[in-house]
Amino acid sequence: MGWSTHEYARLDLTLWGALKSLPRLVGRTVALAWRTDRRSLITVGVTEVGQGVATAFKLLAVNAALHAVLAAGTDVRGLRHALPAGVLLVVINSINALLASWSTSAAGSLEPKVERAASEQYLTACERVEMEAIEDGEFRELIDRAQYGANEARHMIGSSVAAINSVLSLVASGGVLLSLNPALLPMLVLIVAPRGWGVMRVAQQRYASTMSWVEHLRASRVLSNLLTSVTAALEVRVHGVGTYLLRHFKTMSHTAESEQERLARDKARTELLASALQGVGYLLTFTLMISLCLTGHMSVAAFGTAAMALNSGSAGIGALVSTMSQLHEQSLYVADLSEFLVRAQERAIPDAGLPLTERPRSISLEKVSFCYPGRTEPAVKEVTFTIPLGSVIALVGPNGSGKSTLVRLLSGLHLPDAGRIRWDEVDVAAADRRQLFSHVSLLTQTFERWPFTAGTNIRIGQHDRTASPEGLAASALYSGADTDIAALPREMNTLLGKQFRGGHDLSGGQWQKIGLARAHFRDACMIIVDEPTSALDPDAEQRAFEQILGLAGPDRIIVLVTHRMAAVRHVDHIFVMHEGRLVEQGSHAELFAAEPASRYARMYRLQAEQYEYPSVPRPARPSTSEPA
Repeated sequence: MGWSTHEYARLDLTLWGALKSLPRLVGRTVALAWRTDRRSLITVGVTEVGQGVATAFKLLAVNAALHAVLAAGTDVRGLRHALPAGVLLVVINSINALLASWSTSAAGSLEPKVERAASEQYLTACERVEMEAIEDGEFRELIDRAQYGANEARHMIGSSVAAINSVLSLVASGGVLLSLNPALLPMLVLIVAPRGWGVMRVAQQRYASTMSWVEHLRASRVLSNLLTSVTAALEVRVHGVGTYLLRHFKTMSHTAESEQERLARDKARTELLASALQGVGYLLTFTLMISLCLTGHMSVAAFGTAAMALNSGSAGIGALVSTMSQLHEQSLYVADLSEFLVRAQERAIPDAGLPLTERPRSISLEKVSFCYPGRTEPAVKEVTFTIPLGSVIALVGPNGSGKSTLVRLLSGLHLPDAGRIRWDEVDVAAADRRQLFSHVSLLTQTFERWPFTAGTNIRIGQHDRTASPEGLAASALYSGADTDIAALPREMNTLLGKQFRGGHDLSGGQWQKIGLARAHFRDACMIIVDEPTSALDPDAEQRAFEQILGLAGPDRIIVLVTHRMAAVRHVDHIFVMHEGRLVEQGSHAELFAAEPASRYARMYRLQAEQYEYPSVPRPARPSTSEPA
């Protein structure tokens, strides 16, 4: 799984490493947000800085109030001098609340925009890359990793805001302590360091446990899902599998509980040690502060203000460390997305090229060879033939002979490693590939069953073409899907997707009729049909082949790929593939005339024998029991 690449990312992070990497991580997030919504980003920045300043002024206002209270002594009337500082505290708190609310609103607006922009970049890049890149295992892994980048980019906004808030709180506390007495600033570090270490260690221990036990947790969830699954319900009950699953679920649950208890004990020990070290830091700090007061270097009011600043800084470091560990991991996925966008651009289908004629006179292959990424043996080897406009051809041969690869080469999905494919005189490698795709209609055995309405499933092959009800009905009628669609609750407007409320599904044969209607509606100059009748009964299969051949015309090329030898008897030309090479070609009659050397004739005879009547008697099965 792509997400597993950075599973242990947080374990590489230390407290100092987290603090040192903060500018780089936040800078990456800021750059992404700047390209998306500058106004919201500026709002977040200004309001967060404002909150930091407000925190510093609040501590100074507390200091002023304490001075006024202590100066009053036993004279109650002297407390009125503390009133301005109290009013200032109320004003500062109100301003701080408004800034926090404004920041939350701006960040809430910015986060979905960043995710949307990143998702659009990712999906657009995926749609534009070459088919060869999609089938490249290394590039496929990068695609899998990069898909998490958009979601993590959104989370990085919130994490960055929280990190900035914590840093500004620390800076405000440190600034106040520095203004009160420079000697107090190192004491802040002495107090916050143990707390930061404790938070980091607890987070890493829990994270390491989660990663080590992730398969265990997934397995327990699988068992839980199996006990409630509709598809497994039959065997759960009839075969008594439920008892077996429950026994294992209980065992796994007890094991998981033991791990949680271990983590709880470790957390308690870590927090106790961190608190003890922090207590030592507080003791040393208060000893220093008392000494400063006794020697006249700090007032009692400043003592109280410093105590509040130290407490505020200590609380902020815990939140900062937790946020930093999240930012670190999130940034790795965002970096994956950035790397993917760069590499996808390098492997994108070109935007331009030589124009093609609307209806090419012929399509020629000249010693074409092609090898899939990661393989050493070519799938197609030095294939040469020409398809004139208006012809119907068939590609036949055993599995793995190169038929489907030739289909991809003909349709422009792959470019040959050697040799040339020409549409008239234009080499496909130099052609406008988008225009080439618009000339091709592809109907494969595993064509996409889109979770849209029946009508959209027909017109999606040419979605930019105006689709009248009459045009859709004509394509459905041609393929035989009209009666199936008429039986649906909302006919053409029925949603074909059981995963949605009110959605319906079709059988495999009904879907193949929809696919044929899609090919009819697209009205391309080259229609490629690859094993189109695998889910059809014999009658429907015969009708489907007749309808496919009925699409032929003087301005169209039909390419039929099939294992059904009987279906290709009436095509214009048959190309026989074997181990990636073109070994025979000719009409049905010409290939049969070459018997017994003809590979096509042998395949045809072998299939025909399966339907001969009477068939060869089946050998009797041995008896499994003695006669009564």
